[in-house]
Amino acid sequence: MDYFTDERHESLRAEVREFAEKEVRPQVARMEADRTVEVEISREIAHRGWIGATIPRAFGGLGLGHLAKTVILEELARVSGAMGAMTQASQLGVAKVIHFGSDTQRRYWLPRIASGEVLPTIAVTEPDSGGHVLGMTGTARREGDEYVLDGRKWFVGNSHIGDVHGVVLRTGEGNRGLSAFLVESSRPGFRTGSLGSQSGLHGFSFGEIVFENCRIPAANRLGEEGQGLDVAYSSSTLYGRLNLAAVALGIHTAIVEDTVRFAEGRVLYGKPLSQLPNIALKLGEMQSRLMTAKLAAYHASHQLDHGRPCDPELMNAKLINTEFALDSARNAMEIHAARGLQAEFHIERYLRDATHIYPPAGTSDVQRLRLGQVASGTYGKQWSAELSDLTSWAWAELAQREARLEADAARAAGAALLHMPLAG
Repeated sequence: MDYFTDERHESLRAEVREFAEKEVRPQVARMEADRTVEVEISREIAHRGWIGATIPRAFGGLGLGHLAKTVILEELARVSGAMGAMTQASQLGVAKVIHFGSDTQRRYWLPRIASGEVLPTIAVTEPDSGGHVLGMTGTARREGDEYVLDGRKWFVGNSHIGDVHGVVLRTGEGNRGLSAFLVESSRPGFRTGSLGSQSGLHGFSFGEIVFENCRIPAANRLGEEGQGLDVAYSSSTLYGRLNLAAVALGIHTAIVEDTVRFAEGRVLYGKPLSQLPNIALKLGEMQSRLMTAKLAAYHASHQLDHGRPCDPELMNAKLINTEFALDSARNAMEIHAARGLQAEFHIERYLRDATHIYPPAGTSDVQRLRLGQVASGTYGKQWSAELSDLTSWAWAELAQREARLEADAARAAGAALLHMPLAG
């Protein structure tokens, strides 16, 4: 896939992989056993600046774009699906500020997110409405220069370690009756609820947050009143689907690597398992899936970075990566046989973790439904086209502007040297 990545991406990959191998891998067994929220590693990832992959350098971010974000998530999830999920959840939280934040909100929040001081989240799903966003009942009531929030959100990525939550609540009736807000976790009336009892991604908090007469300034609203549905859908489309595809890709890579290693080391009938025709066929199919999945994720990232309409590619990346990771996990189980159920071989962890990537940002059937609409010409607004100036702006246009300024400064410095009097 090196025709999509360049030197910057591969240098970043090496940096993230070294961190994941040295700092994360030794802690995975403990995270699996404890099943508690992994705060220390989460904060260290944030402090390394990786949450800010798509935040422009002018705001303190890496300014490298969506392909760099995909590489970061892929490498973290290859070692720990939980830490890949943690990182993508806060990267998802960046989207709403870039796309709908005011200049004041961007200048305040983006540098804090980029530095790792603040972990953002996005909170849309409610216990009763689930994936039916318009069915939510949590409310934000305007009182003078404040909003009063009441309601519950669950399946919130980084629920118990997030510092600022991007929350969508009902301010009126119908599909224009939803609005989005930034809510600091320190606000009176805000609290975390149940952490949940998920089967996988141990170390990642994916629980409940609660608002009880929680007052926030009206200035904390994102966009206009009534734009909440746009905030939710655009974040899910442009960041959520690709982020989850990248996490699934990392898990898938680990499945293939570990299974090949096992098949080459296990000897049956006088030869390595990998040389048995039926096993070789399965390994070949797994490798084919992995290559196809990576191509889908990298291509979608590349399109998004270049400001091209690519909603279908983003949907397909999520569909292909989650489905193929689960298919390869099943093949890995078949090759490992009973050993696949033992924790020390990791396959059962990969299967549990990959299953967790399936529902968020739309199940596979949701992606197929939308792709069917694309095929029939009935798909609606493409968020990648609507917000192209902000998806590509976050790295390309600003980076070009910075490069021009640096070049101008270098030329000015050179000219100054030419006019300096000689010493002596």
